[in-house]
Amino acid sequence: MRWAGQQLDVETPGALPGLGSIAGLVRSVTTPEFKGITFHEVVARSALNSVPGTGLPFNWTINPYRGCTHACRYCFARPTHKYLELDTGQDFDRQIVVKTNVADVLRRELARPSWTHEQVALGTNTDPYQRAEGRYQLMPGIIEALASSGTPLSVLTKGTLLRRDLHLLSAASQEVSVGIGISLALGDEELRRRLEPGVPSVRGRLDLIRAIREAGLPCGVMVAPVLPWLTDSREHLDHLFGQLAEAGATGVTTLILHLRPGVKDWFMQWLARDHPELVSRYESLYAHGSYASPSFRRAFEKKARPLLDKHGFGRGSAHRSKPINGTHTQGVVEAPGATSGWGDPGRPSTTHPDQTAPAAHSDPTLPAAQSDQSPPDAHPDHNPTTGRFRRPVTRRHAPERPTPPVQDALF
Repeated sequence: MRWAGQQLDVETPGALPGLGSIAGLVRSVTTPEFKGITFHEVVARSALNSVPGTGLPFNWTINPYRGCTHACRYCFARPTHKYLELDTGQDFDRQIVVKTNVADVLRRELARPSWTHEQVALGTNTDPYQRAEGRYQLMPGIIEALASSGTPLSVLTKGTLLRRDLHLLSAASQEVSVGIGISLALGDEELRRRLEPGVPSVRGRLDLIRAIREAGLPCGVMVAPVLPWLTDSREHLDHLFGQLAEAGATGVTTLILHLRPGVKDWFMQWLARDHPELVSRYESLYAHGSYASPSFRRAFEKKARPLLDKHGFGRGSAHRSKPINGTHTQGVVEAPGATSGWGDPGRPSTTHPDQTAPAAHSDPTLPAAQSDQSPPDAHPDHNPTTGRFRRPVTRRHAPERPTPPVQDALF
């Protein structure tokens, strides 16, 4: 079935398992351009997703898609597909929900007298610039609606399709604060093809960083996840940080892989097939929960800090690029296993590697989402004003919790 003529004109409730209670479900679409992928087009009832009282640097998110064709084996958002009665493996990669009217709904919500122009983050769950955005073109309307209403925004993505909208983001930055973050963790192109089969190439994302900076916008980079014994060597990190510095990144944050229930099995299947020699080491490293052992995190921080300093991304070091739109590059440690070169300026870290700082989205007290009855979907560390990441609330030796409804697709 081709895209041509597929206009939204008939509502068919219950067409997608698990979504029968959501008004506006229209139909499922397949096309030769996306072999093996089905798009479930939804007429959304709301666009802004509220996540108040979580300790995050923002209270609102927008996610025009659910599921992601980037197909990253480690993707945090996989468990959210359970809410659609779909599996967290292939269904997450191949069954994509599209909120086709999200921009129109957003304009109405932003026009309400009660809207207080709080920060809004995009890319907190699944990538807004995944391949389907080339067809549906939802982001231009979203960017325009936010900027014209005076609402600051940020975007976190792996998608080079963002380059299409750079002129819109640049124009928006003249009206509101705009932050952009790019996720780029795997400098090895062959490993990227095996682990992130739907993600644009390393070279393509480096070129995107350059284009963002040339457009006068800040661009932080999330080097996440760092994969133990695969991408955590000094040689790999040194080379990757050097590439990011040369491309003009305004900051770098690293984060060691963590494997929550619903993600771990899918990742370990890949590891057993591609790197069976590492299976027992991973099982030992993650034997007590989702995070790598404290000793491993300490060793990684000790290794990564000098390399961040070397390339101008370390704690207290001033990157050669001048701050743009208030974006500074002073570094802090931001989460378990995280080493950052773009934390909040002037705010030293108090996180010790032995302290477990669960992501705010793991809190079972998190309020229910207000967008299409979906689970809340805010990233705990992303600052929408600057495009940077910051440390969530620290708790010492907090126990593991069940898989949270809020996940992140980008690492």
